[in-house]
Amino acid sequence: MSSPDDSLPVAGTVVLLRTVEEGFEVLLIRRPDRGSFAGAWVFPGGKVEPDDRRSGASESEDARRAGIRETQEEVGLTIDDLVLLSEWRPPAGAPTRIRTWFFLAKAPDQVLVPSADEVAEIAWVSPHEALARHAAGEWTLFPPTWLTLHQLAVFADAEAALSSAGSAQLFQTRVVDTDAGRAFAWEQGVLEAAELPWRFLPA
Repeated sequence: MSSPDDSLPVAGTVVLLRTVEEGFEVLLIRRPDRGSFAGAWVFPGGKVEPDDRRSGASESEDARRAGIRETQEEVGLTIDDLVLLSEWRPPAGAPTRIRTWFFLAKAPDQVLVPSADEVAEIAWVSPHEALARHAAGEWTLFPPTWLTLHQLAVFADAEAALSSAGSAQLFQTRVVDTDAGRAFAWEQGVLEAAELPWRFLPA
């Protein structure tokens, strides 16, 4: 049975990993202070365009092509070996609603060439460092980025992170009111009412 979310625009996001002496780092870009995710740190990616679609292909395959294209356009890296990680469905009532597929990929040994129109700043950081900068108020991370970083932070190296993926974990986002204010929450099918509150929405 189809759901109302099935008619939403679709996007592909790529989480690039590179090996360093201390473990691994991810590539994050800060969006310009305008447009979608203004000023926030995000992974490369964007909406599926007509040229990304193939007759008979699944939605995740179209999103994969979009992620590959957007990574080339935004940071100048050519990638092709992506591993499916998650599917994010936005909460009802959000001003912009896009269903997004996340992929993991090992970063190629290429020079970054950030797009001046789409990238205000760029950084390779460990998941722990990115989360620490967010907690300190230095960076803004939106829920999918924040939670993906938390998922990756448990792994010791890029190979372990990549081998853990391969099938999409669904995150159906809900907005809930708590004593601490308004929050995002998710209920995962494998856990009983497992809620991960997000308190970055205005009360």
